[in-house]
Amino acid sequence: MEELLLSRIQFAANISFHILFPTITIALGWVLLFFKLRFNATADDRWMAAYRFWVKVFALSFGLGVVSGITMSFQFGTNWPGFMETVGNVAGPLLAYEVLTAFFLEAAFLGIMLFGSRRVPNWLHTLATFLVAFGTTVSAFWILVLNSWMHTPTGFELRDGVVHATDWMAIVFNPSMPYRLAHMLLASGLTVAFLITGVSAYRRLIGDTSKGVRLSFKTGIWMAAILIPVQIYAGDLHGLNTLEHQPQKVAAMEGNWTTGSNVPLLLFALPDEEARENRFELAVPNGASLILKHDPDGVVPGLNDFYAEDGSPLHPPVAPVFWSFRVMVGTGMLMLLASWGTLVALRRSGGIDKLNPWILRGLVAMTFSGWIATLAGWYTTEIGRQPWLVQGVLTTEAAVADVPAGMVASTLAAYLAVYAVLLAAYITVIFRLARKSTNTDARPHSGAAQVSLVPAE
Repeated sequence: MEELLLSRIQFAANISFHILFPTITIALGWVLLFFKLRFNATADDRWMAAYRFWVKVFALSFGLGVVSGITMSFQFGTNWPGFMETVGNVAGPLLAYEVLTAFFLEAAFLGIMLFGSRRVPNWLHTLATFLVAFGTTVSAFWILVLNSWMHTPTGFELRDGVVHATDWMAIVFNPSMPYRLAHMLLASGLTVAFLITGVSAYRRLIGDTSKGVRLSFKTGIWMAAILIPVQIYAGDLHGLNTLEHQPQKVAAMEGNWTTGSNVPLLLFALPDEEARENRFELAVPNGASLILKHDPDGVVPGLNDFYAEDGSPLHPPVAPVFWSFRVMVGTGMLMLLASWGTLVALRRSGGIDKLNPWILRGLVAMTFSGWIATLAGWYTTEIGRQPWLVQGVLTTEAAVADVPAGMVASTLAAYLAVYAVLLAAYITVIFRLARKSTNTDARPHSGAAQVSLVPAE
């Protein structure tokens, strides 16, 4: 059990670090395309100023995402050989599709996007930006197809304990894939929205009065304000889908032990798995039934229904799922308050230059809030699948390698040390770029006159 627990923690550490950077690049590629298209339409170099700053952040994020992804993939062979031995006939092709359709596309055009704005025709640079953005989204699609299939596996049959694909359309478009994909893409959009807003607010606080900062700030805050209610709606749909296919996960998220109607929504509680009850509950009456069933009398599943005959639990560990879900929801509510509140303040004050400095400081504090929400949601999803690695097909314990616990612990410590240094360096570089770019608008772009759609005055 030590080997299993340490291997799980090690994989969790690797994927937690890795997911931070695709969460940025997925949406940031499309934001860069928006900046470039606005420049093409207006010939306003402020848009290229924003583009040139944020393309540096994209490059940094892309590089760390690639490196950490390679490290993570090694663990399938070193720590989890049972995974590929059992489901490799499905997982292998899906991972290959991601490489063939997305990674090569990104790699082929990334150089043009980063270094070609003054070296290639403007239309080609714009096309390269689009293809890189499209590639990041296609990459996310294939990875989420595999992850969703692990939660709601369909389109396969077991032969001698090995999974064989029988219907690739059913595998790709498995029951949870559309909801999980939408939820993740919106999470990426919100992560980038608050990253752009927070860094722009920081630049304004240190005296950057360039108009490119104002455009970036407005883009980020409007993006956040629009996406957060859409994410709340998508999260509700995802929750209903999870209730249908993984009711034990929803029971853990709600901290509900007994199946019944009129189930309260717990705002705070201390789940006690040994006693099968909660301590110090603070609840909204009928709230869980209303959210999950859209009916205050709706019946919500309880954790007591998910125990084996020998008394062993068939549900995930309750406390981590319960609390990670609340961190995700709480961060989302804070995003809603921050984005809508800032828009109201902007309207009343007349612009970013007249905003209360404390609002800007608050937005700087929210710069990486998308990471917090994403990780909390990821933990809710992945811990909530336990004890299964592939729901109903392969348990986590059956897939782990027989590696000495000391070896796993030593490599885990090394990973954590390296990741801490890299993460600190990443955040430091972003804010250093912000300070270096203060009051330095972009130089005139060589293709501005040719691509302008605005008549000369």
